[in-house]
Amino acid sequence: MSTATTAANGGGITRIESAPGVPAAVGPYVQATSAGGFVFTTGQIPAAPGQSTGTFEDDVHATLRNLEAVLHAAGSDLDHVVKVNTYLSSPDQLAPYNQVYESYFAGRRAARTTVCVGLWGVTLEIDCVAVVRSEAAR
Repeated sequence: MSTATTAANGGGITRIESAPGVPAAVGPYVQATSAGGFVFTTGQIPAAPGQSTGTFEDDVHATLRNLEAVLHAAGSDLDHVVKVNTYLSSPDQLAPYNQVYESYFAGRRAARTTVCVGLWGVTLEIDCVAVVRSEAAR
């Protein structure tokens, strides 16, 4: 079960501290914040830092499943994603990343930025912005 807290100022901000099945935050941050009808996720990784789920493609699947779980806990889903930011650890990962990514976002593409950066013990990280689903759609 997810843990959500609402901002004390009543400003309509909800913070998702822990989504089911997703690695716990490793620092002083939450997994997602929703405000103004949008969900802003923290960067999701495939597993705990320093651990791999297998192949790079397996890591992409695991990361996107974690992203889905966080979005769900925040009242959204992949259908409502409007922007994706992806951080890869090697330029060689782009083609296999795109292949797996397409299987999750086929027919519902979002705006996207993908960059290659130095990461701390993981092969990739993905964050996104999504629209909160209406109550009727939940």
